[in-house]
Amino acid sequence: MESLTSFANTLSGYVWAWPSEAPILVLLLLGVGLITTLYMGAIQVRRLAHGFAVVRGKYDNPDDAGDITHFQALTTALSATVGIGNIAGVATAIHYGGPGALFWMWVTAVFGMALKFVECTLAMEYRTILPNGEASGGPMYYIEKGLGPAWKPLAVFFAGCAILASFGSGNAVQAFTIADQMRADLGIATWLTGAITVAIVGAVILGGIRRIGAVTSKLAPLMAVIYVSGGLFVLLTHAAAIPGLFGTIIESAFQPAAKLGGFAGGSFIFMLTWGVKRGLFSNESGQGSAPIAHAAAKTDEPVREGVVAMLGPFIDTLVICTITGLVILSTNVWSDRKDDMLSIGVQAGLTVLTSESDVHANGVLRDADRFDGTLEVVAGTPRGASFIRNHSVVTNARITRDDADWSGTIRVTDGNIDFDGLPDLEIRGAMAQNGSVLTAWGFQRGLAPLGNWGHYIVTLSVLLFGVSTAISWSYYGDRATTYLFGSGMVVPYKIMFLIMHFLGAIVPLEFVWGFGDVALGLMTIPNLIAIVLLLPTVNRLTKDYFSRTHTPYK
Repeated sequence: MESLTSFANTLSGYVWAWPSEAPILVLLLLGVGLITTLYMGAIQVRRLAHGFAVVRGKYDNPDDAGDITHFQALTTALSATVGIGNIAGVATAIHYGGPGALFWMWVTAVFGMALKFVECTLAMEYRTILPNGEASGGPMYYIEKGLGPAWKPLAVFFAGCAILASFGSGNAVQAFTIADQMRADLGIATWLTGAITVAIVGAVILGGIRRIGAVTSKLAPLMAVIYVSGGLFVLLTHAAAIPGLFGTIIESAFQPAAKLGGFAGGSFIFMLTWGVKRGLFSNESGQGSAPIAHAAAKTDEPVREGVVAMLGPFIDTLVICTITGLVILSTNVWSDRKDDMLSIGVQAGLTVLTSESDVHANGVLRDADRFDGTLEVVAGTPRGASFIRNHSVVTNARITRDDADWSGTIRVTDGNIDFDGLPDLEIRGAMAQNGSVLTAWGFQRGLAPLGNWGHYIVTLSVLLFGVSTAISWSYYGDRATTYLFGSGMVVPYKIMFLIMHFLGAIVPLEFVWGFGDVALGLMTIPNLIAIVLLLPTVNRLTKDYFSRTHTPYK
């Protein structure tokens, strides 16, 4: 697993951070977002109100072709976007990049609204109605149909990456975060949580897009209300700090914050990359996944669904992610350590160093600092070594067994603990937090005046968000599978999807996120190419649509 994790992170580095001086994919996302915004005349600002009118059902016609309403299409897409990225993704971006990463998530969202408008308009324009009456659309269709048959290899590449991403960022990441949160908050074994969520997800996705739309149209509003209400209360109790935080965020966006108690990246590019990467993971703009859901909407007006789709990044990132980020920053949990206890195992994510030297810039551990040999533990105290978790030293580390201090030896190879023959041990100490656990800590601290239960809001939200995201992403992979192999391979795909969901619950965080980031980045590239080349088509459709009078359907 250590080798697989290293391989996944290496690939992720090539996709997202190569070359390190000017990461191509980050610049591509921001550049295409800016070009789209200018070319479409800031459509995300000019037509925002029309988007809200459409999603309220003002123009819904039940006789139009498609499978689900505008609202269900939006909630299905939002269920895939409003999820773990809003809870764990924001926390991870701030943990690695500091407060400034949130600013670059905002930038990604603003440009992302224009990207989402274009890609979802194209998905409707070039969608296909299958022999069974279901709608199927997305980048693989508008690449092949809009750009011509010569571009089909690019469409095939996108579809293949979409399937991989549905296994990784859309599925395994969700399962891991749910299981990790349940373990941290309720002490439930990760394998048990994985088995339960597999059963829930399986029961829904086997029913197809109509059942998915019915479930997500109820889950998405419910989970958003619960999570946003809790977050707003925290911000109200910390209202005096909020204006200063905005100043810190903007200042840090161009001059990264120095490392405090937690881990904060050591360069502008590092912080920028994490902000854009987690922004993309959160709202999926330019990635090409949401158009697959929006292509199933009941409408014969592509632009109408486009304006609905651009509400996604607005709700997801500019509202919900901002609330998460401000909770984490206003409660100072991002720079603190928390007393914690973990079983020493593959999911603990521990690295052993030879001294108290901290992690270097950008999370780098020097080979010379890695402990190699036999680590002596006397009455719970490790001698001559320190433990690193979440890129920070575990302070006051103690090794225990059955809640009592343990003495013995632990074999360590190149900083990695050899678990073979090791008894069931725990590590206790003050640890920097990351992911959903960091967000939960912020809610717990922020809602402390009302009692010690704030973290349960995050636990419930993680469960609802993670399950709904996996449900929606299964449909994305379903459509990509249909495009590549035909409908006969959909059931085998869903079985593999459920297997990957369970595996995601029991493997390390670094592997799950690394694998997800690779597929997420790779599927973005062909979609952005298509967006740029098909901008004239979308501009023509948009001008035609808004040149006509649109009477509400009665």
